[in-house]
Amino acid sequence: MNPFHSLGHLTLSLMSYLGQLGYLVGGIIESLLKGQRRYKQTFAQVAEIGGRSQTVVIITGAFTGAVLAAQALFQFKLFGLETAAGGLVSVAMLRELGPSITGLMLAGRVGSAMAAEIGTMKVTEQIDALRSMAVHPIDYLVTPRLVAMIISVPLLIAEAAAFGIFASYIIGVHVFHVEAAYWVANMTKYADLSDVFIAVIKGLSFGILIVIISCHQGLKASNGAVGVGRGTTNAMVYSSLAILIANFFLTLLMQHFFPAEFMTN
Repeated sequence: MNPFHSLGHLTLSLMSYLGQLGYLVGGIIESLLKGQRRYKQTFAQVAEIGGRSQTVVIITGAFTGAVLAAQALFQFKLFGLETAAGGLVSVAMLRELGPSITGLMLAGRVGSAMAAEIGTMKVTEQIDALRSMAVHPIDYLVTPRLVAMIISVPLLIAEAAAFGIFASYIIGVHVFHVEAAYWVANMTKYADLSDVFIAVIKGLSFGILIVIISCHQGLKASNGAVGVGRGTTNAMVYSSLAILIANFFLTLLMQHFFPAEFMTN
């Protein structure tokens, strides 16, 4: 195939996909403003997204903080800067790793589950049954998941960052024998509320992307079990890619408004 034809086809497919996502976003906004408040479904999704994701998020955050501290100390030890590792880990966990790893874990665990559940309802005509009962699918299936994600993500990020910082403290103080007072002093010196604010903004952005992309894949599922499986895979892959791309641009934007202390000192 002609490479220009391939590029044009890819561009048109991307624009069509973004248009479909935009249409879904418009439906979500309309549901939030005018739709029925479905508290039962929202609370159930909070338990599913937030409650059942805690274990994987805590383990991932803890070992990410531990390995980051170990790698930083291996290098900083060559220059006698071991105490600076505490500040590095705290800033990295709040600004980058906490939101990113939480988003990627949720894309794999929650995003795929959303696509599979909604996709199964689509191919078994349960969504058509909702419409026949005057229940809007976006109002019933998508909006509660979005609200639940907005509630759950900041708490999950806080857990990932907290356990990552705590694990780094264990590695730095008890394994590499860095003085605890210096470690904690650098942590509190370089990490402040602006880092927490960045973590929350990134986490909310990633959560919204996961819900929109995953629910879209479920709502457009077809061809039975094969289509549901394809939609589930696409939901995880597309959400992960969207998180990584959005993280880059959000990092540049947030750095402009909230420069890291390591870069200003």
